[in-house]
Amino acid sequence: MHKTKHIKYRLLLPAVFWKACQSAGILCVFLSVTLIVFAQTPPKTKEYTVTINDTTEYTLQLALDEAGQPLYYFSNLFTPVCLTGECKPVYINFYWDLLGNYTRFDFPKGAVLTRMDHKPFKPEDYEKLQMILANTHSLLKEVSMEDLVGKGTENLADSVDAKAGATLKTVKNEVIDGAVYTCYTLWHIAHGKVVTEMQRMTESFRTDALLHRFLTDNNHHYQYWAMERVMNAEGIVAPDFQSDIQQIIRGKNIFTARFALQKVNAAFFAEKKRQQWLWETYQSAGYPLQLVILKKMATLPLNNTLTEQAAQQVGKSNQEQGSLLLKALATQPKLSEQTLLTLADELTNENCAAEVCRVLEARQPKNRTVQKKIVTFKQTLHPNDK
Repeated sequence: MHKTKHIKYRLLLPAVFWKACQSAGILCVFLSVTLIVFAQTPPKTKEYTVTINDTTEYTLQLALDEAGQPLYYFSNLFTPVCLTGECKPVYINFYWDLLGNYTRFDFPKGAVLTRMDHKPFKPEDYEKLQMILANTHSLLKEVSMEDLVGKGTENLADSVDAKAGATLKTVKNEVIDGAVYTCYTLWHIAHGKVVTEMQRMTESFRTDALLHRFLTDNNHHYQYWAMERVMNAEGIVAPDFQSDIQQIIRGKNIFTARFALQKVNAAFFAEKKRQQWLWETYQSAGYPLQLVILKKMATLPLNNTLTEQAAQQVGKSNQEQGSLLLKALATQPKLSEQTLLTLADELTNENCAAEVCRVLEARQPKNRTVQKKIVTFKQTLHPNDK
């Protein structure tokens, strides 16, 4: 974590509003973002000022590596949370990835968070805060600050749980007892309009090098973002990024692998070499990805080598896999004689013989061996299917 050397901050709200907050009998939350100088700074930084509304600005720092490539965003936040003449300042440093996904927080030297009764956070409170801030689907997204203010909670020393309304009780697991307003404020900073601005900024840095980097990154947000930019609407992959897409399909993340497989155009697997690669991927993949690959194969014109390999696996697979293999074979405009012979051998396999017979009969095979095996299956093993 970065440690603070010293802090410089500027309040972006006029003093008159600050005084009004101190004297008013309503909840006021004022946000301003400040510039912070770290003891261990990245090699380079680029500063952005993001205006959210008439009274709020965010000063973001984009960390760059020695080559000037973007690494992540960070900012020091100064957030006064005010209630009935008493304000509680919050100093905290936020970090986002390059697509504006919140990642973590830390503090300037000596800064801590406190509850409404001025008691400092415990270690477990900080752990819960991280969980709250990392939850992009938090119920805090759907409520307003006014919803959280129950009648009689105007005094900072009051127990929130004792006097909260129904809304606060609903989001109780989404907040820290005695720090409701702080949790609400920080969550909306982490996931607010500034996220869109970070995405816009990162787009301005887009290069082939950045796309390659994102595609091979462990951050699945980066992979999805980059895949949307190296494939067109028809799923055609730009030539320079095809190996990256293959790497994603063979990667450990089943979700990005499935996305890539479903999105890529059939032309991606037109070459015999890449079809063989797909089959090898199937053989080494986990079961969920195997099913995705088999469904993709049903959309592809497969070469004879692959159809023969698929036919050999029909009887060795479970029912779900076998059915998908047969579907992939059934969708082919033509099957080689060897593939038909291999399938005919499975007519003695009770687990798949009926489905195999339907696939074979639809082909009206001319090979006498195949014809004979079909007849034998229907007359000897299944006389009722004549």
